[in-house]
Amino acid sequence: MLELGRVPLALSVTDLRKAYGRTEALRGVGLEVGEGELFGLLGPNGAGKSTLVKIACGLVRPTSGTARVAGAAAGSLEAQRALGYLAEMFRFPEWLNADELLAVHQRLTESAGGAAERAELLELVGLTEASARPVGQMSKGMQQRLGIAQAMVGSPRLLLLDEPTSALDPAGRRTVRRLLEELRSRGVAVLLNSHLLSEVELVCDRVAIIARGEVVAAGTPAELSKPGGVEVETANGRRLFAAAARDDAPRIVRELVAAGEEVYRVQVLTSSLEDAYLEAVGESR
Repeated sequence: MLELGRVPLALSVTDLRKAYGRTEALRGVGLEVGEGELFGLLGPNGAGKSTLVKIACGLVRPTSGTARVAGAAAGSLEAQRALGYLAEMFRFPEWLNADELLAVHQRLTESAGGAAERAELLELVGLTEASARPVGQMSKGMQQRLGIAQAMVGSPRLLLLDEPTSALDPAGRRTVRRLLEELRSRGVAVLLNSHLLSEVELVCDRVAIIARGEVVAAGTPAELSKPGGVEVETANGRRLFAAAARDDAPRIVRELVAAGEEVYRVQVLTSSLEDAYLEAVGESR
């Protein structure tokens, strides 16, 4: 299990197991998401990510183990009120405008925020000017931001977001990244389920990689990356010092210059989150 010490937990999962007949979807998963943390959940199709999210939402009961949201048992009324959820393939009624849609979700969540809450959420996701626009006339990016706004109704402590940027262009993904960073600054925890490893690497504080129902790697993106040596570009071409680390770079440059080499560029190489992911799930070359 990932340990966060005394940091308040938005999500706590302990030895979580779920079996569908003879198929084990989860096999002793443990992880913790702290308040205001952006946490990436990665894994191939069928790894158990969706089952984990459904258990956190209270839609599926675990075979054994525990899942708690803001200290309350997953599926309980207290836990439901502490989380917001945006599914990957969400669909909103096209005839409702943004303000009306949020009003519907306020009634569903029994939020007493009223018009002030709706206005604040639309401002947060950059849709104030589109509050009266029907959903059917919104771009995919606008609908995605509106989906995050509806997940925020009732001021949840934890957001479960399933592929929130998968259908967006680079500008749209950048907008959502900034929105996630704003949520973090407000103390809202986000569990981000995504296949876009580059996005997760850019925005997430920590990552857990699930394969075959188990957490096979976890840590910050930097912790999951590995040194790849030092590459130096000289007048005679590029040279790779595969066993070297960052602290070795000044010495390497001094030695090359002393030997009469002209050095144009020095780069400390590290593996990417994608490399770590492929290695963890057993798909590296």
